[in-house]
Amino acid sequence: MLNKLKQWKRQQTSEEVDDRFQELLKHPIPGHIAIIMDGNGRWAKKRALPRVAGHHEGMKCVRRITKLANELGLEALTLYAFSTENWKRPKMEVEFLMKLPEEFLGTFLPELVEENVQVKMMGSPEALPVHTKTAVKKAMDATRHNDGLILNFALNYGSRSEIIDSMKHVLNDVQNGILDESDLNEEVFSSYLMTKDLKDPDLLIRTSGEIRLSNFMLWQLAYTEFFFTDVLWPDFGKEHLVEAIEAYQGRSRRFGGLQSEES
Repeated sequence: MLNKLKQWKRQQTSEEVDDRFQELLKHPIPGHIAIIMDGNGRWAKKRALPRVAGHHEGMKCVRRITKLANELGLEALTLYAFSTENWKRPKMEVEFLMKLPEEFLGTFLPELVEENVQVKMMGSPEALPVHTKTAVKKAMDATRHNDGLILNFALNYGSRSEIIDSMKHVLNDVQNGILDESDLNEEVFSSYLMTKDLKDPDLLIRTSGEIRLSNFMLWQLAYTEFFFTDVLWPDFGKEHLVEAIEAYQGRSRRFGGLQSEES
């Protein structure tokens, strides 16, 4: 009897989350959500498992959240998969992380194609192993003509490097007469960034309780709404995504200006 009661409570909770999920669609949905997926290692440690087990479980969460983002009709979902600083981690862990794109995309690719999701990547591919680059390129080629959700992986990505590299390209174009220095503004500079084909994120989510940006999309996040949660990434589910978007929908985005009633 007790087990049946627990099952009924779980079902009720699930139904409530589904109702809240549907309610989100009645209000403005963020067009682009960026997520710093944090807490895989701590998730594994809490279960006395190796860190790589947490990364593998986190991969399942990527699939779950991608499907939900697609259901919500998001334009883009950017996931911070591997930073330029992550090379400092133990060699075995880095090697495992470099195999995850191949495993994830190899398993999930037919579903991404079917659901009209387009895979993109931002970051510096040069340092990535051949098998990682091959898996990402295969997924990008297979989904190139899809025009639904953009699933954008930040892989070997660092925002400071991105900004410096972009500035070098700007200087080169100015020196070669392609760009007039007087024409350089925020919009023009943004066109030199890796995200030139994406709108800036409307909502940033970071899991695991850390409250920092960790060199992620520093230019693009200037007017993004932030949502930090203590939930570890492998545990991040539908109810947590709903909570983040509900918080976003409850905020007033003024972009430095004032609401009419505050004027």
